[in-house]
Amino acid sequence: MSDAAALPATDAAAPPWQRLHPATLALAIVQLGPRTLNFVPALAAIGIAGKWAYVAPVLLIFLLTSLVFAWLRWLRFRFLVSADEIVIESGVLSRQHRTIPFDRIQDVGIEQGLIARALGIAKVGLETGAGGGKENDAALNAIGLDAAETLRATIRAHRSIPAVAAAADAPEAAPAEDRLLFAMGPRRLLIAGLFNFSLAALAIVGAAMQFFDGLLPFDFNVFNPVDWIDLAEDYGLDSWLIAHRWIAGVGAAISLLSIGFASGIATMFFANWNFRLTREPRALRRTRGLTTRTDVAVPVRRVQAAILVTGWLRQRFGWHELRLQSLASDGEKEKDHQIIPFGTLAEIDPVLAEVAIDRPAPGGPWSHSHRIIALGGFVGAACAAIAGSVTVAVGEPIGWLAVAAAVLIALFAALSTRFHQWLDAGDRIAIRSGFWKPKTILLPHASVQSVDLKTDFILRPLGLATLVFGVPGGSALGAHEIPAIPIAIATDLRARILGRGAQP
Repeated sequence: MSDAAALPATDAAAPPWQRLHPATLALAIVQLGPRTLNFVPALAAIGIAGKWAYVAPVLLIFLLTSLVFAWLRWLRFRFLVSADEIVIESGVLSRQHRTIPFDRIQDVGIEQGLIARALGIAKVGLETGAGGGKENDAALNAIGLDAAETLRATIRAHRSIPAVAAAADAPEAAPAEDRLLFAMGPRRLLIAGLFNFSLAALAIVGAAMQFFDGLLPFDFNVFNPVDWIDLAEDYGLDSWLIAHRWIAGVGAAISLLSIGFASGIATMFFANWNFRLTREPRALRRTRGLTTRTDVAVPVRRVQAAILVTGWLRQRFGWHELRLQSLASDGEKEKDHQIIPFGTLAEIDPVLAEVAIDRPAPGGPWSHSHRIIALGGFVGAACAAIAGSVTVAVGEPIGWLAVAAAVLIALFAALSTRFHQWLDAGDRIAIRSGFWKPKTILLPHASVQSVDLKTDFILRPLGLATLVFGVPGGSALGAHEIPAIPIAIATDLRARILGRGAQP
C-alpha cells in the first residue's frame, strides 16, 4: 500500500488510508547507531560502578525498546490523499489528526539520502507557508519514490487549475511545460571546486592524524616542517642548506594546497552533483546532490530579492553565484535559495528574468557611501598597532606581527569604501558591497515592507544616515542596508519606496 500512487479519489467512496514504506523500520535501525553513542555515558557510569555484567543487558534493552517504539510509530502513522487535501494521523501515546488542503501547500519537496536511494524511497516535505517556522510544515518521512512524485504532481495539478481558468484573461499564458534553465555537469563541478578552495578539512585531517598517530606504521606529519626536514636528511639533502629548507616549505605548501583543492572539489561534487534548475508553471525547481538528493521548488511569486555573490578571483574569470531570497526558506541553516552555485552572468540573466528582477545596465550612475564607513576598521587597526607596539616595547619581537596586521586592516578598510555602492533603478534598489567577496543585492521596491532611517553621533554631524530595509524571508548573507548616505537623499528614497508600496 505504501508504494501505491497517491492519486485522488475519482468517485464518492472514501480514499484508502496509506502507511509509510516498511523501509522506515530499516532507517530506524540505521539511526540507532548515533543514538547508541548518546547512551555510552550511561553505560560507562554502570561500568565505573563495577556493574560490568549489566552493561550488555542494558544496551540490549535499550536497542529493543528503541526498535519497538519505531515499529509503533510506523504502525500508528497513516495518511490519506483525497481530491483536494491530505490528512495525517500520528502519535503513539497521544494522537494528532491534521488536515492540509492542497491550496495551503506552497511546495512539495522530495529528499533522498544515500540509504533511501538504495531502498527506492524518499522523504516528502509539505511546506504550508504558515507562520511559526518548520513546526507548521508536515512531512512523510518514507514513501515510495514513484508515490512521492505522483503526490507532488497531484498537488501541482490541483493548484494549477485557477491559473488555467484565468489564462484566457491573461495577456500571456504561463509556460505549459517545464524548461531547463541551468545545469551543472562534471566539468563545471570540477572548475567550481577549484575555485571553492577551502581549508575547512585541515582541522579534521590534523585531528585524525593526531588520533591515529600511534596506530600508523609510520611517523610522519605532513603539517610539521620538522618531518619534512628529516625526510630531506634521509635522502642526503642535509648538506644542501638551501634545498633542505626549500623541501620543508614546499612540502608543507603542497600539502595545504592539496587539502584545500580536494576539500573544495569534494564539497562541490557531493552538494551539487547532477544539478538541474527547471522552470515550472509557478516555480523554479532545483534538484541536486550525490549522497543526499534534494528536490525543492521556489514559487516565483514568493521571491523577494536576488543576491549575486562572487569572489575576488572568481570575478576575474566571470564566475558568480545566484541566490534568491524567498518567503520559503531553504532549510534551517540556509535561508536563501542557492539557484545557481557557479555560473556566468549570461547564464544568470535568464533566471533573473523568470522572477522579474533584472540587473542594472553596466555603467549606471552608481552612488558611493561616505568614507566614514571605514572608521570601524581604522579603530581596529589602531588598537592592533598599540597592542603590538606595547609588546615590542617589553622585548617581544612577535609584536611586529600585530603592527603589520594593523597596516593591512587599515588598508582593507580604506579600500572597502570604494566598493560600497548603491543605485536606484526606478522599481528596484541595487546595493553593492565587499572587496574580497563582492556581493550585489537586487531589491524590488514592492518587496520592501519597512525602511528604517538610522543616524548616530558620528553620522549626524556629517549630515548622513543609514537606510535599513525590512524584507520578508530573511537573508543569511546579512541585512540589506545602504550605509552613510546624505540624509536628504535617504529621506527622499525612503519616501518614494514606501509611497510605491502603499499604491494599490
